[in-house]
Amino acid sequence: MDQPSENNEPDHITETSLETEQKTAAEAEALESERLKNAELERRRAEKETAIRQACDLRDFDALVSYATSEGGFLNDDVRRTAWPILLQCDRRGPNFDFAGWEQLPAHSDEEQVQLDVNRSFVYYPECSDQELSIKKDELSKLIKQVLRCFPMLCYFQGYHDIVQVLLLVLGGQNSAAAVAQISLLRIRDYMLPSLSPALKHLELIPAIIEKADPALRRHLAEIKPFFALAATLTMYSHDIQEYSDIARLFDFLLAQEPVVSIYLFAAIILSRKKELLEFSVDETDMLHFTLSKLPNPLDLEGLISRAMQLFEAHPPESLPFGAWKRIPECSVLKSSRDLVRIQAPDETVGLFAKQVRHLRYEERKEKTVAFLWNHRRTIGSVAVTIFIGAMSFWIKKRGFDNTIWSYVSRFHGALQARGYI
Repeated sequence: MDQPSENNEPDHITETSLETEQKTAAEAEALESERLKNAELERRRAEKETAIRQACDLRDFDALVSYATSEGGFLNDDVRRTAWPILLQCDRRGPNFDFAGWEQLPAHSDEEQVQLDVNRSFVYYPECSDQELSIKKDELSKLIKQVLRCFPMLCYFQGYHDIVQVLLLVLGGQNSAAAVAQISLLRIRDYMLPSLSPALKHLELIPAIIEKADPALRRHLAEIKPFFALAATLTMYSHDIQEYSDIARLFDFLLAQEPVVSIYLFAAIILSRKKELLEFSVDETDMLHFTLSKLPNPLDLEGLISRAMQLFEAHPPESLPFGAWKRIPECSVLKSSRDLVRIQAPDETVGLFAKQVRHLRYEERKEKTVAFLWNHRRTIGSVAVTIFIGAMSFWIKKRGFDNTIWSYVSRFHGALQARGYI
C-alpha cells in the first residue's frame, strides 16, 4: 500500500500561505488605489469649492452657471448659502424686500391650505427629532405666510411648500424669505396665477421638444397628453425626489438656468426611458401615462442635466414645432425671465403678474365664446341666415331694385306656368 509523501502536507501549507499572501497584497493594493482615488476626488472638490467661492466674491454669474451645471453642482450647502442668493438676485445687490411687520398684514386666503400642507411636510428629509421637526414646520409655515401676505395676489398651490422647504433647509429661516419671494415672482409665477391653465401650456412644450429630438418616440406617445409632467415641473421636482442631496443638487442647476430649462429636463427624462416606453403599445395609454408620471429610480441626475442642456442648445424654444412657444404669452416667466442677470424690481414682476391675469381672463372669455358658438351653431346659423336675408331685403328696397327684381320673378313665374311646370 502506497504511503503518502512526507512532503505533501508542507507543500499544501506552503501553497495556502502563498495564496493568502497574494490575496492580502491584492486587497492592500485595491485599498491603496481606492484611497488615492478618493484623495484625488477630494482634491478636485476642494479646488472646485475654492473656485466657486471666488466666483461668488466676484459675482461672476457665468462662472456660477458653469459650476452649477457641471458634475456635483455647488457640492455642499455651505457653498449654496452664498451661491443661491446670487443666482436668485436676492443678495446684497438684488432688490430690497421689506418683510417688516408682515404678521400684522391681512391673512392670505390660502393660509388654511398652507397649514394643511405644512403638517405633511418634511416626509423624506431631514432626519431629526420630533421636536426639531416641529420647529422646522413652524419655520416653514411662517416663511410661506410671510411671502404670501406681502404679495397677496399670488395664489398658493399644493406642492409650493415642497419648493420652499428646500430653500429653508439650505438657506436657513433668517435668509430664506427674499429667496422664496424671488423664486415665486421670477421662476414659478405662472403657477401662482388664479388658474393652472398657463402651467398646462408649459407642458405643451414637451411633445414639441420630443418631436425635434426623436420623432418616432413622439408619435408613439401621441395619444398621451403631457399632464403627467405637471407634479414634477410645478414643484421644480421637489415633490418627487426623495433624497435631499439630489434635490439640493438639482436646484443648483435649475436656479442657474432660465425657467424653461425645467421643461427640457423632463423631456430629457422621457428620452432616457425610450426603451421602457416602447415596450408598451400605443393603445396602452393608461400604462404609458402612469409610467411617465413617475420619475425613474434611481435617477441619473448628472446624465439628465447634461442631456437637458444638449436639448436646450440644439433645439431652443424658438425653434420648437406645433407653435408651442408662440402660444406662451410674453408676460409669462418663460419669456420675461430669460435674462437671469437683469435685476427685476418687485413692482415690475407684480405688474407682469397683473398682465398675466388679464391675459388669462381674456383667454377664458375667448374659450367660453368659442364653446358657446359651437354648441349653438345650428341656431346661430339659422339666425344668421335670417338676418342676412332681412338685411339684403332692406338694401334692395333702399336701392330701388325691388321692382326690377319682382318683375324678373313675375316673368320667371309666367314662363314656368306656360310650360306647365306650375
